[in-house]
Parts: sequence; C-alpha cells; structure tokens
Amino acid sequence: MATELRAALQRFRPALIFAGWYLLASALLRVALWFAFGREAGVGGGQLWWIMPVGLVADAVQTLYLLAPFMVFTWLMRDRWYRSAWMRGVLAAGGVAFLFFMGFVVAAEYFFFEEFTSRFNVVSVDYLLYPTEVIGDIRSEYPLPAIFSAAGVLAVASIWALRDKLLKGQLVATRFKARSVVFGGFAAVLLLVIVFFQTSALARSGDRVANELAINGPSSFFRALRTSEIDYHPWYVTRPTRDNVARLEKQFTGGPGTLRRDSNGWLVRDVPANPAGLGQLNVVVLPSESFGAEFSKLYGSDRDWTPNFDRLAQDSLWFRQMYASGNRTVRGLEAITSSIPPIPTVSILHRPGSDNIANWGAIMRANGYHTTFMYGGFGSFDDMNRFFAGNGFEVLDRNNIPKPRRFENIWGVSDEDLYDTALTHFDGLAAKGERFFAIVMNTSNHKPYTFRTGVPGVKAEGGGRESGVRYADFAKNYFIESARKKPWFDNTLFIIVADHGARVYGRAEIPIESYRIPMLFYSPKHLKPGVFESLTTQIDIAPTALGLLGIGYSAPFFGRDVLQSPPEKSVAFFSHNHNVALMRDNQMTVIGLRKTMLQESYDPLTSKYGVGTKDPDRDDLTVAYYQTAYEMFRAHQFVTPPQPGASSR
Repeated sequence: MATELRAALQRFRPALIFAGWYLLASALLRVALWFAFGREAGVGGGQLWWIMPVGLVADAVQTLYLLAPFMVFTWLMRDRWYRSAWMRGVLAAGGVAFLFFMGFVVAAEYFFFEEFTSRFNVVSVDYLLYPTEVIGDIRSEYPLPAIFSAAGVLAVASIWALRDKLLKGQLVATRFKARSVVFGGFAAVLLLVIVFFQTSALARSGDRVANELAINGPSSFFRALRTSEIDYHPWYVTRPTRDNVARLEKQFTGGPGTLRRDSNGWLVRDVPANPAGLGQLNVVVLPSESFGAEFSKLYGSDRDWTPNFDRLAQDSLWFRQMYASGNRTVRGLEAITSSIPPIPTVSILHRPGSDNIANWGAIMRANGYHTTFMYGGFGSFDDMNRFFAGNGFEVLDRNNIPKPRRFENIWGVSDEDLYDTALTHFDGLAAKGERFFAIVMNTSNHKPYTFRTGVPGVKAEGGGRESGVRYADFAKNYFIESARKKPWFDNTLFIIVADHGARVYGRAEIPIESYRIPMLFYSPKHLKPGVFESLTTQIDIAPTALGLLGIGYSAPFFGRDVLQSPPEKSVAFFSHNHNVALMRDNQMTVIGLRKTMLQESYDPLTSKYGVGTKDPDRDDLTVAYYQTAYEMFRAHQFVTPPQPGASSR
C-alpha cells in the first residue's frame, strides 16, 4: 500500500508545483505592495516580521480553494486516460492557463491597492457587476497589453521550466483507492479550513494598511462576495430594538419639529412649514465625483485645485466640517437622497426593496416640485436609474443627452455637456411654471482622466487626478455662470457637494481624513454668506435644506437640520468595506463583522488616531443608528408617511 500511496502522491505533484508558484508570486506581491504603498502609509519594515508569515499562512489556505477543482480532476480521472499522450498537452495547457490567470490577478491586485489602499473588497465586487464601464476604464487607464503579455510569457516560461517535474507523475500507474486516500487527506484539511479558519483571522494589527498587506487578495474578494448583502443580526453587534429606538428618540430631541412613533413603533419627525424660511425655491444639488476637501485651499490643502469652488464659497453658506458617508458614489447618493446611515455592507441602491422608500424627492413632489435625477453616464451603472425611478424621480442619463459638443469617455459625457442638458431641462420646466428639484451627478473626475483642450490647468490626457479635479471645478463654475443668465436663477438654491473623497488612504479602520468633503449652499438673492462650523454629514443635507427653505414635512430621516439643532448632538457616520462607524466629539466607535467593536480617537487638526475612550453610551448609540436603519429598511418600514399640506410660501 505504501508503494501505491507514493505513486498516487506523484500524480498529485502538479498541484504542489502550482501551489508553490502561487505562494512565491503572492509573497513577492506582498513585498512590492509594502515597498510601493505600505511605507508611504507608515507601515515600517519592522512589521514585515509578522506580515510575511501571516501572509504565507493566508496564501497557503487560499491555495486549498484555488486548487480544489484540479484535485478533484486528478482524483477522478481514470488511470488509462490520465497516462495517455493527449493528457500531457492538457496538463501543460491547463498549467499555462492557471498561471496566466493568477499572474493577471497579481497585477490586478497591485493596481487595485494603488487606487484603494486595500486588497479586493466590496468595491471590486460592485465593479464586477458593471463590466462595461469598468472594463472600458481599465482598458483606457492600465497597460493591459503589457500585463497580458507579461503574464503569458511568465506562465509559458514557468511551465516549460517545470515541465519535467510537472509531468513526471503522469507516467506513473495509480489505483483509485490510493488516490482516494491522498484526496481524502486534502479534502479533510480543506473542510477544517472552511469550518474553522478565515484567511483574515490572523491580521489583527491596529494598523489597517498592515492588515491589508497581510491578508490574501482572492480570499478577500470571495469574502466580500459572500458578505456583500448579509443579514445584519448574525454578523454585527446588536441591542434590543426597543432600546435602540429609545436611544434614538433621546438623540433626536432638540431639533425642529416634533417626534412621534408610527403604528409600527418607528420614529417619525413632523416639521411644520416655516413662513420665515427662504420659500419654495428651486433646488439643484450637484454631487461631484471624488471632489475631496484635500484639493481645496479653503479647507487647508496646499494643492489649490478648486479655485472656483473656493471663490464661490465666500458668497455662500459654506460648511467647514463636512464629511461623506462612504467612499462610493452610491453611498453619497443614498445619504443625500434618503438621509439614512450607510448600513453595512452594501448601499441600499444595490439592495432589493429600495423602491418607494423615504426620500427627499417624495417630500418635494408633495410640495408641487418636479423631481429629476440626471447622470452623465449610463445610469444602469450602480443601479442608479432603478433606484431613482423607483422613488419617483424622472431619470435622464447618457441615453437622453445629445451627441456631446466637448468630449466623452467610457464613464459618460463631459460635465459641460451634462450641465448644458440640465440647463435646457430646467428652462423647459421653468417655462411651464414648474418648480424643480434636481440631483445632477457628474462623471468626469474619474479615470481615465481625458478632457478637451483649452481648459486652464487641465491637460487633455495624462493630467491624472489633478486634471480631473480642476476640470470638475471649472465645469461647476461654468454651470453656475450659465445659470446666472437664466430667469429662474434668482429663485434657486444650489448645493455643491462631493459624493465622496478621491481615494481611501490612512492606517485607521475608518480613515476619516479621506471622508472630508466640500459643501456649500448658494442662493445670492436669498442666502447671506457665512461659515457653518459644526460637524455635518451627507445625511444632514436634506433636513437642513428643507429647514432652510421652510418646507414642512414628515419623514423618518436619520439626519438632522444642523442649522437648528444643538451642536453637542452632532455625529458623523462612515462606512469602509465591512466596517461602519459613528464619530462624536472626535471619538469614534467602529463596528465590524463577527460582532467586533473598537474605539478610536481622531484629531482633525493633525489627522492622528489613537485609542478611543470607552463610552458605553456612544457604543450603544452607534448600534442604535445602524441596526435601526437596517431593520427599518429590511422590513420596508423606512417609508415616507403622508405629507402635511404644502408650505405657505
């Protein structure tokens, strides 16, 4: 039997060779990621002593999953067929295909880490669902021919160099019983790993980037795929629903209007119309792609890439401490539209049951407004069209925009062309005497960063993020100056805000400095310039704008009218991958998968993090917000109640 087992082991030798190749490639990638990005993020070389062995274990575990199909094939293939001449070609071709694919994955991991300072995560899963835009972006931005060529050459050269060892077992006669013993050992180890071990379990540093370097990329992807729309309760810290609602009721007191509980026990805020408000102005919200505060001199940046925004802010109500809910466009849109915290792990735009939920547009329509969502690309991306159409908005996207006068790329038409279409649309509504509420989402500040010639400070190609930000800033100024010539301009409130920051960076579980974004409210005839200093987030935009206008409404919004609420109750919400967090008084509670909870402190002046203070009240409040938002949405109880009569102005 011992001789038969040795023969069977020879047959499975290719799996060991492929595993060794993958382990070496993964180790080299880990070193490259640390050298290129980890050092910049503050991960010292001394941390490699634990990152490399932990990474090796994670990679070894992942090879069990990756090679499982080949192990099954090798086990079940009849001996006569396996030892045939044609099988040599099958093994060689299969080996080339496997190594080529893994080589490509290694390259993809490098570029993904460059963009997100993370291994594959829920962003990669979302992108996989929308291949048209993503593949077009990749083809434009990355050297695909060189990557494919390098992966192909490496795969062929590796198989050629290892051909003798790879094919040696193909000549050995084996018995099914002996093969079953070897395969049974493999299957047992794989089963134990599936039941008891997560490849990310050993990465327990307080440094997020160090953890990302240690974990395995494909494993992280499949974990994100498996948990992209999970039930909150088995995975995250919970409290009794009744206690959560009571905590929120206490938190929500002090703002405008009154709180009540609906027939299901959920909180609803009833805000009466305010005759002293600005009145029922048109409202145009301009969420801007990746328009982070890190590019604005007004927010303390030395890059000064947004001079037009900075200048306009001097004539606006400018919000100094404004933060995004997440690092994806859908997170910004859900927060702005529905005033809901970013429930883990994916946006409500991607979840079933997102039709006819509580949203800003429903309140505006009840007050006689025409509501529109406009997008410069194809709104099927990220389920934007489905979400906004399902919540009563007229949807206009790339399909409704004439041939662009300036330029377009895989993500959509130029911001100038999008804004021209918006201006024409608003002209038509105003001519019919209709008030309008519109959310106009741009696309140009996105790879591959291609622009028209003639824009000051913007390169047509090769300008990267700087050109993207400068062009977005230029285009918003173009829109405002064009609107200034319209008869409806004086009766319009313009809100400029980012959907999220440019990229996630930093070592913390929630890298807050990446989430700070610009925002202003502009209506020169009605709104005096000023600076609002208190903490503000995207879920506060709708209640604040409604309060400023004086429009009465009823809604289960989680955000608050920051202009009329006590600043000591200011909180901010953040989501990153599977983690969500609440920040209050620069102290943060982070909750994550497997019911984890940790506390961090944050100094906004230095962007430094530390160990947070233990605060049971803040911890409970964090759970109350996220669990309640999830439960209301999942039960389809996060809905717009019947609205009071339209306000008097």
